[in-house]
This record gives sequence, structure tokens and C-alpha cells, in this order.
Amino acid sequence: MIRRRQTRQIRIGDVSIGGSAPISVQSMTNTDTRDAGRTIAQIGELAAAGCEIVRVAVPDPQAAAAVRQIREHISIPLIADIHFDWRLAVAAMENGAQGIRVNPGNLGGREKLARVVDAARMNGVPIRVGVNSGSIEKDLLARYGYPTPADPSALIESALRNVRLIEELGYTEMKISIKSSDVLTTIAGYRRLAEVTDYPLHIGVTEAGGLIPGTVKSSVALGILLFEGIGDTFRISLTRDPVEEVRVAYELLRALRIRERGPELISCPTCGRTRIDLFPLAEAVERHLQTMRTSLKVAVMGCVVNGPGEAREADIGIAGGHGVGIIFKKGEIIKKVKEDELLSVFLEELRKMEEENG
Repeated sequence: MIRRRQTRQIRIGDVSIGGSAPISVQSMTNTDTRDAGRTIAQIGELAAAGCEIVRVAVPDPQAAAAVRQIREHISIPLIADIHFDWRLAVAAMENGAQGIRVNPGNLGGREKLARVVDAARMNGVPIRVGVNSGSIEKDLLARYGYPTPADPSALIESALRNVRLIEELGYTEMKISIKSSDVLTTIAGYRRLAEVTDYPLHIGVTEAGGLIPGTVKSSVALGILLFEGIGDTFRISLTRDPVEEVRVAYELLRALRIRERGPELISCPTCGRTRIDLFPLAEAVERHLQTMRTSLKVAVMGCVVNGPGEAREADIGIAGGHGVGIIFKKGEIIKKVKEDELLSVFLEELRKMEEENG
């Protein structure tokens, strides 16, 4: 049984973070924010996949101005990601950003940070204090050294220093992130941070890589932290379509039995008994399942050995044969279908089950 670390709670738009709120799934667009149309379209795809909070890069005034149009056409809270220029943070909030991500140490000093905090207070916008291994202040690196699994102190101290700067300005609507591209440093850093603050934590492995290495690194680091009750919101960072980040995030939450969204797919790894082209079949079924909300266990199996028998617990499934396939429910065969018709017939059965489950 996972016992969540108790934290303060903040709200970004209509999504609560921390306290007893569900662990929320985030992603970030990879479109040019200035192209509001493409950005809106991608956010729509992310929201359909289950993304609950989305972040956009704001590198210049045109991007900050586009935030207003984007906000008007999306259904999930929008965070503006700011680096170096405090004016962009203020402009993004004035244009409707519901959260901002900044590293207070690189905004140009206390006076400029104060202007950002004043704008956040005026607009009711929480601040994510985000520190990465590559953005730590030089004096902290000189004192503690580069963050490692044995000693992530520089990351912790950088985050807490920046939090204190904002607290001194009379603002406490914050969450914290301390990201590293190293799995063990990420784990060690968040463990330490969780011991010394009750602010909600955004967890993640930065620059994790492509689909396979990024999924593995993120799942190891975040899986361990979430299992230990650490983390209130998170992003799986992949060099990939950001929709894939959301899919991986929900599979991670499902594996830990923290949250479930839509059906669970069970599929066999295939072997020499397989007599059906299973890979594209499984991929097509998986894509369809992403559009479903009903909690079902769905099996895609390569042969009858791994079909109704080993996948008996599945609500519905298919198993391949030589040029044919069977469709089964709860271990009982209900249809035998030609291979070239198997996908369409199976998807129709899934649609019927979703309708029946309302």
C-alpha cells in the first residue's frame, strides 16, 4: 500500500496539486508556441490522451502574446515555461497563463524576481521553482560539487535558496522540481528534498531520451519515487510525440495501482507458435484503446496457447491461428474470424463493450 507524502496543496486552473489530490499527469508541447493553431491542435491531442496540465515554451514576446489565443481554445490548464527574461513571465501571466515555470536564480536579481512574484500574486498564478543539474549556481557547485547519487546537495540547496527568495517576497503558492538526466541522482535528490519541505513536488527525469531509453529511465526513477509516496505531479520526458509521454505516464500509474485510465492491454511477446501478423494488430488495438475510457482488461495473443487459457482473466481478447483468429470473453470463445477481418470485428466488439459500460 503506497502512503503519499503529505504536502501543501496548490491549484493550477481547475487542477489541484498536492495534499490529497490525485497525482496529475503533465506534458509539454513541441510546437512553436507562436503558431497558436498548431499548438492548440497538439494540446487537443494531449488532452484526449489524458494530459491534465500542459506546458508551453515562451522564448519571446510573440510566444507570450500567443498564450491568450491558446488559452481560449483549450480545455486543460496552461503553464508558461520561462528562462532568463522576467518580462516574458509577466507577459505570459497577463495573457492568461495559469502557472509559470521559472528558475528564480536566472531572472536577473531580486528586483526582477519581485516583479514576477507581484504578477503571480495579482493573477493568482502558482510558480514552479525548477532547477536542473545544468542550471545550478556556481557558488553551490563550488561548495557541494556537481550533483551525484551520493551527494545531490547542490540540487537541493539551489531549489531551497530560490524558494526562500520567493517566500521573502511574501508568496508561497509554489511547487518544486529538481531534475537530473541521471536516474540515481534524481531518486536521491527527491528523497532528500521530500524530507526538508512540504511544498508539492513535480518529479521527472530531464533529457531522458527516446521512446525506449526514456521510458525505461523515467519508469525506474519515477516508479521508485511514486512507490515511496514522493511526487504530486509528473512528466515523462521523451524525444517523441508528447502524446507518447502521456501514454507512458498512465501505464506507470496503472502498474503501481495508483490511477487507471481506460483499458489495460495484455499482449504476448510472440514465439515460434505465432501464425498471425501480431505486431500491427496489437499496435492498432492499442491505438484504439487510447480513445476509450472504460476500465477493461483487453488481451491480444499470438496463438491459442496464450489465448483464452493464459488470458482467461481478460474481459475480452483475440488469439491468432493460421489465417484465422478467435475472439473470446472471460476465457470463452465467442467468434472465429478470418485474419483479414479480425481487427475490424474486434474493434466493433470493443465499441459495443464501451457502450454497454456507459
